[in-house]
Amino acid sequence: MAWTKYQLFLAGLMLTTGSLNTLSAKWADMFSAKGCRDDPEHEFAHPFVQAVGMFLGELSCIVVFYILLCHDRRRPERKMNPGQSFNPLLFFPPAMCDMTATCIMYVALNMTSASSFQMLRGAVIIFTGLLSVAFLGRRLVPSQWLGILTTILGLVIVGLSDFLSGHKDDTHKLSDIITGDLLIIMAQVIVAVQMVLEEKFVYKHDVHPLRAVGIEGFFGFFVLSLLLIPMYFIPVGDFGGNPRQVLEDALDAFCQIGHKPLILLALLGNTVSIAFFNFAGISVTKEISATTRMVLDSLRTLVIWAVSLALGWEQFQGLQVLGFIVLLVGTALYNGLHRPLLARIPCCAAMVNTEEAEDSPGERERLLGDGTVQNGDER
Repeated sequence: MAWTKYQLFLAGLMLTTGSLNTLSAKWADMFSAKGCRDDPEHEFAHPFVQAVGMFLGELSCIVVFYILLCHDRRRPERKMNPGQSFNPLLFFPPAMCDMTATCIMYVALNMTSASSFQMLRGAVIIFTGLLSVAFLGRRLVPSQWLGILTTILGLVIVGLSDFLSGHKDDTHKLSDIITGDLLIIMAQVIVAVQMVLEEKFVYKHDVHPLRAVGIEGFFGFFVLSLLLIPMYFIPVGDFGGNPRQVLEDALDAFCQIGHKPLILLALLGNTVSIAFFNFAGISVTKEISATTRMVLDSLRTLVIWAVSLALGWEQFQGLQVLGFIVLLVGTALYNGLHRPLLARIPCCAAMVNTEEAEDSPGERERLLGDGTVQNGDER
């Protein structure tokens, strides 16, 4: 069935804003500017400030929710389901997982390339699959286990590509690249915990996805903003990346923005893009399908890689392309995207029917981004 202009717009919006979200965060990391004191120019290394901006973008989703709700109430026939009443504190544990994972990933983005950052986030299906078996009593079908194994192979290839390119990289030290890659994979464990928590405790409540994203954004923004105060006094040595060598120097970040306003543009790009990306992703699921959303989310990795090459942010690595393809195959296998193709082959049709009978598409989609209350990979 041919897509409407609105559906094409939503797909384009999701792909564009999803790519801009990572690219703008990386762009901010590449700036150098003077700080509050008479320090020489230094890199804008403020991952926790960037994370606060990202949560501000998520928080804005709740504003969009109430705008849409008010608009719907003016219609003769209401089409929007506002959801039932619930305790907002249900979202606090997943929001803390989201906050922790986001901060770790922004620290890692300072250390590695934007394309590797996006590719390695594919590790989330490994930990989501394993945790769903352990804590939700799921049974993974053979193709999902194969998808997990394929994803592990893809991660090894991408990691090997980063290791080999680290010897030629002038912008990042090899030790930083390896540390950054490991931090990204570690963050996916926390993202998987977030998804399982949402599945176990939150999905039984009828909550509109934009409202859910906004509530988690509120908790993340409020708690992380408060944590910036003790972070200002915690010494971490060279790891801090700022003149005072503390965990996060928010005042230094604001001074650097004042000396180089383009940094603010990059941060605003990150904040605005995450809000539109959440809205577009949820709308794509509603107007087209969850499968389309998964495909578009994979395509944004390709866009990020291509733009990074075009801007000279990284060098071409054939091994990285192979790793991306293997990760793409792993994701497709895990999410059942191979089934429509195999169903057309007579000898494979029975196997596909067996898998579909054992697998629960609703459960799989909830865990991996169907636009319900889950927002684990919305960055």
